[in-house]
Amino acid sequence: MKKNIKDDIAEILVSEEELSATVKRIASEIDEFYGDRDSRLLLLGILKGSVVFMGELMKHIKVPVEIDFMKVSSYGNSTKTGGAINIILDLYRKDLENTDILIVEDIIDSGNTLSYLVEYLKLKGAKTVRTCTLLDKPSRRVVDFNADHVGLEIPDKFVVGYGLDYAEKYRALPFVGVLKPEIYTV
Repeated sequence: MKKNIKDDIAEILVSEEELSATVKRIASEIDEFYGDRDSRLLLLGILKGSVVFMGELMKHIKVPVEIDFMKVSSYGNSTKTGGAINIILDLYRKDLENTDILIVEDIIDSGNTLSYLVEYLKLKGAKTVRTCTLLDKPSRRVVDFNADHVGLEIPDKFVVGYGLDYAEKYRALPFVGVLKPEIYTV
C-alpha cells in the first residue's frame, strides 16, 4: 500500500485559508508600495521553494509585474543552513537600472541568502531591491536582516508544504506543516 505524505506531518502550522489571506494581504501591500513608480517591477522568485507562493502572489497583485527566477543554494544535504551562498542560476537583464526588484522567497531562516542577494543585485545595477517572504523564522537569524514584506512569523520548527520541501518532497502540500522529526533525523 502506498504511503500518504500527509502521514509525515506532525501538525498543520498554517492552513490553506490562512495562506490565502496572507498572500492577498502581501499583494495589497505590494500594490500600495509600488503603485506610483515609473520603473519596471520584477518579481524575482528564488527557486524552487518560492514557486507556489509567487504563483499565487502574482495573481493578486494589481500593478504591472514581470517575473524572473534565480536559483541560489545555502543548504547542503542536511536541515541546517550553510554559510556559503552559491548562485546556480543567475539573473541576466539589460534593463536593471530601470528595474525595481522584489525578491520573493518562501522562508527566511538565517537571513544569509537574502542579505547576500540584496547586496549582489544592487551591485549588478538594480534601481531598487526589496524583499518579500511568506514565512519568517527570526529566532534563527544569524545576520541583521528583515524582509520588507513578511507573511507570517513562525516558530523554529521544521516546516514543509506550499513549496517548502525536505529532500524534494512535500512541496505540493496545500498547507504548511511541521514535519515529524523521525523523517529528517535518521
